[in-house]
Amino acid sequence: MKKIFKNLTKFTEDYENKEAIILRDHLAMERTKLANERTLLSYLRTSLYLVLGGIAFLGMKDFEEMRNVGYLSLALSALLFVIGVVRFVQLRKHMKRMYEPLYNASSEDSEASKS
Repeated sequence: MKKIFKNLTKFTEDYENKEAIILRDHLAMERTKLANERTLLSYLRTSLYLVLGGIAFLGMKDFEEMRNVGYLSLALSALLFVIGVVRFVQLRKHMKRMYEPLYNASSEDSEASKS
């Protein structure tokens, strides 16, 4: 149970100092991952603000002609949410694809040193 909890709370892969990847490269990957998460959160925040704005425009009784602005705000909110999630997933896949050979090489080296 302790190992499962540790894996769930782990945000980064373990770093081993191998020749294939140096510390600078590892830290650059970590910065990119954090920037990707920060960008996703900003998309989500903007989407939530647009939802709140859309609900406020739809709730106005005196300005019925502003209902279209409310619907537009809700549509933009959904669009921004989808764009943010898609960009996050794309960059995550790209990072895995670009650095997968380095991770495989280091795991193969560590398995060879164990035997």
